[in-house]
Amino acid sequence: MNFDEIKKRLKQHTVGIAGAGGLGSNIAMHLTRVGIGKLIVADFDVVQESNLNRQFYFRHQLGTKKVEALEANLLTINPELHIEVHNIKLDAQGIAKIYGGVDVMVEAFDKAKMKEIIAEVFQSEYPNIPLVMGNGIAGWGKSNDMRVRQFGNLYICGDGVSEIADELPPLSPRVGICAAMQANVVLELLLGNK
Repeated sequence: MNFDEIKKRLKQHTVGIAGAGGLGSNIAMHLTRVGIGKLIVADFDVVQESNLNRQFYFRHQLGTKKVEALEANLLTINPELHIEVHNIKLDAQGIAKIYGGVDVMVEAFDKAKMKEIIAEVFQSEYPNIPLVMGNGIAGWGKSNDMRVRQFGNLYICGDGVSEIADELPPLSPRVGICAAMQANVVLELLLGNK
């Protein structure tokens, strides 16, 4: 498949992204660059200076709602992208309502509890929709520890052990690796393995 054929196929698909931080904003950027047709993104936060080390935002966007800033950035890359944004704090009901019609769902939350909630929603409500999650992205180095594990229709990207802490913060390279891995899994699901 050449790039035009890839874009033509991807244009027909909708991907949901829960969270617009380090993982979510970069996953959205990768998928936009390859021609995904529609993204549905939800987050409740605003762009802060501490986000700029790893998230797809810019200094002039400080204080802006993340979903609004991300929408502007993505449309700069691809004005033909259809993007639906929700400036809300997600819960189980919101996840089920907003993301029921996606082809692939991507989890990009910071908190373990929210990761658990989205996994439960998709296993019970939408078991046929693939869910791509991120876990174990803190720190630096150990790139070869990052991998994709599959459990049925659930895909987990990252090293699975590097929890974020004051002494092990999330930094752009490893966050970026995980985001690219998640976006790449989405492409595998939508285009097939190559």
